[in-house]
Amino acid sequence: MIFPKNFLWGGATAANQIEGAYDVDGKGLSVTDIMTAGSLKAPRMLTYKLNGRLEKSASAPGQGLPEGAVGTIDPNSYYPNHVAIDFYHHYKEDIKMFADMGFKTFRLSIAWTRIFPKEDEEKPNQAGLDFYRGVFEECKKYNIEPLVTISHYEDPLYLSEKYHDWGDREMIDMYVKYAKALFEEYKGLVKYWLTFNEINSTLLMLSAFGNNVTDDAAYQHAYQKLHYQFVASARAVKLAHEIDPNYVVGNMICGIVDYPLTPDPKDILLNRHMWEQNIFYCGDAQCKGKYPTFAKRLWKEHNVHLDITEQDKKDMLEGKVDMYTFSYYMSNVVTTHEVKDKVGGNFAAGAKNPYLKYSEWGWATDPDGLQYYLEVMYDRYDLPLMVVEN
Repeated sequence: MIFPKNFLWGGATAANQIEGAYDVDGKGLSVTDIMTAGSLKAPRMLTYKLNGRLEKSASAPGQGLPEGAVGTIDPNSYYPNHVAIDFYHHYKEDIKMFADMGFKTFRLSIAWTRIFPKEDEEKPNQAGLDFYRGVFEECKKYNIEPLVTISHYEDPLYLSEKYHDWGDREMIDMYVKYAKALFEEYKGLVKYWLTFNEINSTLLMLSAFGNNVTDDAAYQHAYQKLHYQFVASARAVKLAHEIDPNYVVGNMICGIVDYPLTPDPKDILLNRHMWEQNIFYCGDAQCKGKYPTFAKRLWKEHNVHLDITEQDKKDMLEGKVDMYTFSYYMSNVVTTHEVKDKVGGNFAAGAKNPYLKYSEWGWATDPDGLQYYLEVMYDRYDLPLMVVEN
């Protein structure tokens, strides 16, 4: 295959993975700032005070603090993102290395709390704005196209506590205020934007990776959270196009291919339902601007009742994304049968595919799955596709 000269080869990061400087130049605390290190066998933990006692609980992308908890930094715990690789102070030399590697694009995210450290600011934090302007200008110096994720698992801690991890409609306006500041500040410097990183992880954490959550309350929160994020994303897309018609705004999906383990019709049907819940539900909402027909079945299965208005529906339809982007790391198999050969590792569980090799992380190496995913998504949405993590 011959790639065009303007093909966007590059690499991807997130603010909480590389920046460090978690309390520098007025930055407020993000949820990730109270997330400890983990390992292959031990999960990352959120540290917080509940009823005055220091507590820890396992963390996963897209999940917030327990009700009533106050995020707290434990002096006896290690938080890797507090320093990370200190990109905040070394971005010029890092970006030069990206250029030396041949990057044509650099995907990065913005830390919301560098822009709005607290809840009640009328104006964004100038030091935060200046930092990212410097990053984007450095990218342009080397003809590297920035691809910017607005929200990459880094909600402000104060908002997560007050609104219980997108459990309140007020979060929509908070997000749009933040996105507007970015769109206005970086007009002419940034062309490509993504609204939420791996937005479907909220559902994946309920039914994938060996999880089998049955609590209806968890599903009610997950689907309501997603609805508010869909509306926030749609309003941001509309706003971006008003501020600069050249802006290209995409969604971002955790693209995990599922296969049925056997030709048993029950496995085939289970596989279809996994795709619908974990992949198509979010993709349809953001690319088609409306919920798919199977959404009612998903909601009914867990007694979900959404707070959804006619204005929400209008916003979603008018704020469809311009491109579909996704991460692709591995594929899974699903089955209704008992199996002995199982996967074990980091975000990997369930039956093992006998036709694939697995890494030490427990992830299947499956390049054919990437082709399969690309073909399915292009056929379904007819939008430009971008692999933004791999």
